[in-house]
Amino acid sequence: MANETTFKAGLEDVIANTSEICFVDGKEGRLIYQGYDVHDLVNGGSSFEDVVYLLWHGKLPTKSELDAFSKELASQRELPEEVLKFLYTIPKNANAMAVLRTAVSNLGLYDKDDGDESIEANVRKATRLVAQVPTIVTSFERIRQGLEPIQSDPSLSAAASFFYQLRGEKPNEFEERAFNTALILHADHELNASTFSARVTAGTLSDMYSAITSAIGTLKGPLHGGANEQVMRMLLEIGDEDKAQGWIKDALDHKRKIMGFGHRVYRTEDPRATHLRRLSKEAGELKGETKWFQMSQTIEQYVKETKGLNPNVDFYSASTYYAMGIATHLFTPIFACSRISGWTAHVLEQYKNNRLIRPRAEYVGKVDQKYVPLNKR
Repeated sequence: MANETTFKAGLEDVIANTSEICFVDGKEGRLIYQGYDVHDLVNGGSSFEDVVYLLWHGKLPTKSELDAFSKELASQRELPEEVLKFLYTIPKNANAMAVLRTAVSNLGLYDKDDGDESIEANVRKATRLVAQVPTIVTSFERIRQGLEPIQSDPSLSAAASFFYQLRGEKPNEFEERAFNTALILHADHELNASTFSARVTAGTLSDMYSAITSAIGTLKGPLHGGANEQVMRMLLEIGDEDKAQGWIKDALDHKRKIMGFGHRVYRTEDPRATHLRRLSKEAGELKGETKWFQMSQTIEQYVKETKGLNPNVDFYSASTYYAMGIATHLFTPIFACSRISGWTAHVLEQYKNNRLIRPRAEYVGKVDQKYVPLNKR
């Protein structure tokens, strides 16, 4: 039973909302946060904290505003004792995104602003979520390894704190800079699947933690945040640069999906891939193991020539993280550590001017079926 509007599978290019937070210009290959090109934010030396403030408040902070905001975020990194104890009860082989999804839901039970849905309370909840999501990721990873979680150092940036809480030692200059860049690049991307999930949940006037739990569950899928893990598994399966082109050719001949290429919106290079390609090269050179980058270059060239597809944000983030010694199963949770900034920005915006999000489906089933009583079926 057709609707008056034209149906598009996956809601491709369908405008579902208005937003001031982020603009993805697919034709020009630009990513804009609150009016600022992401290239300018990265090249200009912005911190992740700088970008979180921008997404929430619509302007870049002054130095005093940034100092106060960074200090507030750092002060909120520690988990409630009950949530930390909960992490010890989870099976050590549990999926890291499933752990994050469940732990964030658990966080909502102990938030001191629970039940207060004022703008001020929701900003405080958002602050705690941005600060504590990385702590959940690093704490469970250490527990999984039989180690004790590490209390954060409030003097460290968000990027440096992640490495410190994960490894127990501060990152080097490149690691902090590269990870800060990755956090900025993943911070927001308009109405992607997980952000849309968050806004749909918030649109019912459910709480902040429910909205973010919805988003994490959506990001978990391999067609969204999980793609970077799949890219690294592919590189590890290929194993050697000399085998890369033959492996990809065979995979394409057998209609196998190559993760990390193409994008629903971009018709040119994903601007995030531009920076991550450079970081992947630098990370490999610093480690003295450039084969993952070289392999990625070979694959990129072949896929471009044969399929006309450009790499997306997932493709080079995989080899960048791997070269920095980050376990593959943490790639998608790291995505969440960044995107929590955008999710919370969108939830706050949804609350500010809310309307229930309730689209229609085009019904293609039968109509006018004749009912048959049970004793005659």
